[in-house]
Amino acid sequence: MDKFTVHTGLVAPMDRANVDTDAIIPKQFLKSIQRTGYGPNCFDEWRYLDVGQPGMDNSRRPLNPQFVLNAPRYQGASILLARQNFGCGSSREHAPWALLQYGFRVVIAPSFGDIFHSNSLNNGLLAIRLDDAQVDRLFHDCLAFPGFQLTVDLDAQLVRATDGAFAFPFAIDASRRERLLNGWDDIALTLRHSDVIRAFEAQRHQSQPWLA
Repeated sequence: MDKFTVHTGLVAPMDRANVDTDAIIPKQFLKSIQRTGYGPNCFDEWRYLDVGQPGMDNSRRPLNPQFVLNAPRYQGASILLARQNFGCGSSREHAPWALLQYGFRVVIAPSFGDIFHSNSLNNGLLAIRLDDAQVDRLFHDCLAFPGFQLTVDLDAQLVRATDGAFAFPFAIDASRRERLLNGWDDIALTLRHSDVIRAFEAQRHQSQPWLA
C-alpha cells in the first residue's frame, strides 16, 4: 500500500451518524474477486438516482443532486468528515477499498465501527478519531468556507488547519502508525522476513524432502 506521511486535501462533510458498510459499498458489488473497481460504486444508493448493478456504465447513470459528494464544491475531496459510528455493520473489507478508490485518504469521525477501523488502517486509509467538539468545529468550517482543506500529519499525529488556526492531536496505535508511515500491509510485513522464510524452506526440504 502507499506510504502515508503528510496529506493536505479538500474536505467533504457527510453529516450522518451510523453510516454502515452496506451504504459505503452495497452488497451487490461484493461478487467481484478483484480488489479494484469499487470507487464508482462508493455510496452507490445515495450517489445515483437509479439502482446500481455490477457491470453498469456508471458514467451514464443519473446523479442524485441532493447527495453531498455530488456537489461541485466537493469534487476531488480526499478527506471525508463523518459523524459517530462511521463504518458500522458488516465486516466487509470492500468498504475501505471503495473509499480509497473513490479518492479518500483520510476519514475523520468521533467513532468508527471497530472492524471497519481495523480494515481501514490495514489498507492504507487513515481513520482518525477526534472528539465531538473538534469534529463539530471541522463541520462548521467545511460548510462555511468553500475549498476548505486540512493537513493531516501522521508523523506528528496532528490534524491542522492550513492557515494555522488550529491543530488537533490524534491517537493511533504505534504499530499501526509505523505500518502506514512505511506503506507495509500484511504481505509487505511478511516479505521483510523473506530471507528467514527461504532458509527455513531450504532446511525443511533437506530434512523432509517428502513434503516438497
